[in-house]
Amino acid sequence: MKGECEMEQGQALHGSPYVEQIEKYASSLKQLSRTFLMLEEKKKAFSDEEISQMFERVREKVCRKCEKCGWCWGENHIHTCQMGYEILSAVDHYGNELNTEVKRKLMQRCIMAPRFLREMLTGFHEARRNIIWVNRMARSRESCAIQMDTFADMIQHTARELEDSIFTDDRLEKKITGALKKKGLRVLYTHFFMNAEGKYEIHVAARCMKKQKVAVKEVVRAVTDAVGRRFVLPGDSARMMGSEYTTIVCMEGPVFYTMQGIARIGKGCARISGDNFALIESPGGRQVAALSDGMGSGEEACRESTLVIELLEELISAGFPEKTAVQMINTTLVMGREEIHYSTVDMTVFDLYTGQCEIIKAGASATFIRKKDHVEHLSSTSLPIGVMNHMEIDSVRRELEDGDFVIMVTDGVLDALPVGEQDILLETIIQGTDIRNPKELAHHILEQVLAWTGREPEDDMTVLAVGIWKDGFTFPG
Repeated sequence: MKGECEMEQGQALHGSPYVEQIEKYASSLKQLSRTFLMLEEKKKAFSDEEISQMFERVREKVCRKCEKCGWCWGENHIHTCQMGYEILSAVDHYGNELNTEVKRKLMQRCIMAPRFLREMLTGFHEARRNIIWVNRMARSRESCAIQMDTFADMIQHTARELEDSIFTDDRLEKKITGALKKKGLRVLYTHFFMNAEGKYEIHVAARCMKKQKVAVKEVVRAVTDAVGRRFVLPGDSARMMGSEYTTIVCMEGPVFYTMQGIARIGKGCARISGDNFALIESPGGRQVAALSDGMGSGEEACRESTLVIELLEELISAGFPEKTAVQMINTTLVMGREEIHYSTVDMTVFDLYTGQCEIIKAGASATFIRKKDHVEHLSSTSLPIGVMNHMEIDSVRRELEDGDFVIMVTDGVLDALPVGEQDILLETIIQGTDIRNPKELAHHILEQVLAWTGREPEDDMTVLAVGIWKDGFTFPG
């Protein structure tokens, strides 16, 4: 018997010209990214031309009608420029007020010192605004380049996965066609895919041969019987099939399932919390529990964390890898903003085929895993998203077993406990209960922390508890 990930007898890998086209798109995006980065770089200082323009401005607007202009800009040209450089250096260090020594020198050397200084300051600030604008454009180009490069990596990875997953199996195709024909369905085509874990995904395009309707779940049941593997429908599938050809996606059912519970309270018991969360279905038998804590509290923090969670839902549901999604959202938040508005990202990605989970953090609080005999806590030192273009994302993988729980909390929960004892106290609270209902567990943890403090919350507090269990389904026969 061959391994589960190997092709069975009668099956063959099947390449696709569309995959090659996707690879070309990715290469083009990477080239665009490189071109963006090769354009004008960030400026750190004034150019010689900009300084010459400042001096020329002063000469035209202040010195031209002065009786000493010929001497200052002629035989004493070097000393005049030196004075200008000293003023620029002083402005850079002290601002418009300069310092006493520079002011004294200028008054001694120039009979029109106040006007000379005013025009030099005006020229300085105009040139500095130009540097700020150039650097802003450079940052925007860098952000665009990062987005394109990240997107190119993602579609290249997806294209290779797709190439590796496509196969043909004439024997299975005939069995499925025959099984569906018995139910009054005509099959147009059948496409076979197999992921890295050896799990099947079968796309069947079919329609009813008579003026009748057939429930989609009947199609999935027929495919299950024909193939000898348990298949399920994605959550957004159609309910019924009619006379028009419809493509039904049959995905091999997962081994595990999860249940989630949430408990939360706003700062000072406010109704609006800056914490937000989502439970996201991801392609390939994956589920994502995401928690985000916006900067501060109240409405503004809520808007920030809501934006992050909504973008995560959009990208992950569409099939973007979780880390890629976080990186792209970070770049989006950094690009074009004058002020820093950061949000934490805390995600646990559950693989329902293997029972493995990946914990991904960007500036987030600790995560706790409750197993049968102990509690493990996992911390992070990374920055939140929205701070810098280039960011580090912490991630760690753990094997989960039937009945394990993953507990995610925001900073407000841990910060409510005494400094230096936060992790151990929360571990004690989690280990001190055998509650197996996720909602009850989340509320128990939050209530215990609030009871410990004995006062109103000083920050938004959220506890998200996710339990994982083995599916009890056994294939008939």
